[in-house]
Amino acid sequence: MTKGGSVYIMTNKLKTTLYIGVTSDLQARIRQHKNHFFKGSFTDEYNLEYCVYYENFFSIEEAILREKQIKKWGRLKKEKLINSIKPNWIDLWIEIEKW
Repeated sequence: MTKGGSVYIMTNKLKTTLYIGVTSDLQARIRQHKNHFFKGSFTDEYNLEYCVYYENFFSIEEAILREKQIKKWGRLKKEKLINSIKPNWIDLWIEIEKW
C-alpha cells in the first residue's frame, strides 16, 4: 500500500522567501512550521509560517518528483504557480486545518 503525499510552498509575512517542501501529512507538517517546531531550521530562521500553495498526490513518490521539479524553477515561475491558485497569497492553513 502506498501512502499519499503533498508538495507545499511556505512564505513569510512579507513574501520575500519561498520554501518548497514535501510531506505525507500536510496538516501536521504545516502545524510544525507555524509553531517553529524545528528550531534553527530554514523555515524557523526565515519565519516561514504561511502556506500559500499545496498539491496532493496519490503517492509520496509522485509528490517527491513534483517537489524536485518545482525546486528547479526560478522565483517568477514559482510565483506564477502560486498565483494560479490564490493570487492574493492568503495563508491556506484555514483550509488545511479543517481536514
